[in-house]
Amino acid sequence: MAVSAFVVWRDQVLLHRHPKLGMWLPPGGHVEPNEVPDDAAVREVREESGVEVELVGERAIDAPGPRQLVRPRGVQLERIAPGHEHVDLVYLARPVAGYGGGLGGEGAGFGWYDAGAAAGLDLSPELRAWVALALRELASG
Repeated sequence: MAVSAFVVWRDQVLLHRHPKLGMWLPPGGHVEPNEVPDDAAVREVREESGVEVELVGERAIDAPGPRQLVRPRGVQLERIAPGHEHVDLVYLARPVAGYGGGLGGEGAGFGWYDAGAAAGLDLSPELRAWVALALRELASG
């Protein structure tokens, strides 16, 4: 199982050109053993970009327990290679309060892209649709 997070800050979405795959992607990766998807999405964004985020989405109920996980904005089956598929839980997220725009982390090539800049990137149709949805739902600019 994998997670992806479309992080929106102001009117920009966080993307990078994946060095191995040669395509534009949001932060994301595999859910580790004994890790819940919410925590995996937050961890992947932090590790890859250095940005601390909070996931945006519904929780089924407001209760003190058990922990209610954020519902992913989407769930998709990705064919990585013949015989190799990932179920990808796709989240929307925002940087935590006080974020100033800086990037770091282990991933190279991350940047913030507004709608105009993203339109100029060589995005897959699927990624273009996710970027539009994320900006439409979370952009504050």
